[in-house]
Amino acid sequence: MLSRRGEALASSPPMPSYLVEHFARSSQPYHAEDSPSGYIPMCIAENTLVWDLIKPMVNRDRCVPPAAFGYGEMVGSEGFREALAVFLGEWVFGREVLSEQIVALAGAGSVLEILFHALADEGEGVLVPTPSYAGFWMDLETRDGLTLVPVHGLADEGFRVSPIELEAALQAATVPVRALLFTSPNNPLGAVYGPDELEVILAWAQSHEIHVVMDEVYALSVHGERPFTSAAALARSLGDRVHIVWAFSKDFAASGLRCGVLITENERVRAAVSGLAYWSCVSGDTQHLLTQWLSDEAWLAHYVGTMRLRLKEAYDLVTARLDDAGVPYLSAEAGFFLVVDLRAWLTAPTWEAEELLWRRLLDEANLNLTPGAAMRGVEPGLFRLCFASVPSSTLAVALDRLGEVLER
Repeated sequence: MLSRRGEALASSPPMPSYLVEHFARSSQPYHAEDSPSGYIPMCIAENTLVWDLIKPMVNRDRCVPPAAFGYGEMVGSEGFREALAVFLGEWVFGREVLSEQIVALAGAGSVLEILFHALADEGEGVLVPTPSYAGFWMDLETRDGLTLVPVHGLADEGFRVSPIELEAALQAATVPVRALLFTSPNNPLGAVYGPDELEVILAWAQSHEIHVVMDEVYALSVHGERPFTSAAALARSLGDRVHIVWAFSKDFAASGLRCGVLITENERVRAAVSGLAYWSCVSGDTQHLLTQWLSDEAWLAHYVGTMRLRLKEAYDLVTARLDDAGVPYLSAEAGFFLVVDLRAWLTAPTWEAEELLWRRLLDEANLNLTPGAAMRGVEPGLFRLCFASVPSSTLAVALDRLGEVLER
């Protein structure tokens, strides 16, 4: 017999439908010759464009030390956290960060779940601007039992979030709100927020004495003109209520290695997170591998520069093809995706019509986009399209299939 929670998970798993379909279809992927009608995932935020840059670093003789095969610090070895501190200070934060302020866990999802377990009690609320990364609901609701409170914006206004929208969501919340989860660069919008925008958001949160968790996992994956600004760059100290999450999954195309990072100056938060770290440790071998990556400054510079260039090329390809097809979209500056506006192709402005269109793309084109309902938006018909998850040749085929369905 399962517990009540176990029975609920068994009968209704928290994974959204588009991910269920993705894993069901992934065994028959598209191949130009062997499987021309195969599945093309445009719903997974992964960067497959840089494996040739990473492969030599994975396959070279790494001389893994015996210590990597034994028990170590559950929050990451001292050497790994020191390497992270140097890297983050130079490449992400723009200022010094101390290794003792860093916790490494098995992926950004684990970091978020454990961090919010420390910040809020079951039933309390977390503000999340929408459309949002769909996985936040799994990360915070499944075991933490938190209530995510959407902060809605409108597509025609670029979904920019200001204290006006935040205040409205806070006042409308039916549960006590303990924190704001803010993503910069934004997923799914690909928006990069400037220092002035971030300072206003942080000041609003401070005035209400709520925590801010900054999800900065796309910090290096910027392909537009506006540079990334970390929340850590805005002041000498984050204080006790601002916490930053970063990971290797996006900027280093290493989602399968499962390594996320929490940076917080709040000693009590670190102690609480560390108390649960045992169940989400990063393997010693992975820490050793990633330490080598972070310590190779020449490779880092080449990798980041080339990665950004390839993201820009893929973005230019997808937007040019969308322009030719007359499909509107929101311009993006970072990340592996953009939001395409398919509202004109809905049979009605409803979530049911959006699901019907999503299903048609799946069944008629074997093409999977992230539907707006999964991102908790308020306007049906806005889909996330991931353009870095497949090679450019496959991307072109995917866009052809998309155009064919829309024409019908």
